[in-house]
Amino acid sequence: MRLDKYLKVSRLIKRRTVANEACDAGRVSVNGRPARASLDVKAGDIIEIALGARTVKAEVISVNEYATKENASDLYRVIE
Repeated sequence: MRLDKYLKVSRLIKRRTVANEACDAGRVSVNGRPARASLDVKAGDIIEIALGARTVKAEVISVNEYATKENASDLYRVIE
């Protein structure tokens, strides 16, 4: 699954366009490297998102095309 779509489905970022813009601005990295929105995300990847003054670091647990609001947090695990 594309990185921008994963960020939206997992609700780490609310909208796909915002996720796409964050990737273009270099605020999203996967496994320690700056990532483009088209990067394929798989289980075990570590995603870092710099949003304003805070940074969110999460490990991808599973990749599903759809997730409800209740199940969205099951797709990842926050590390720090």
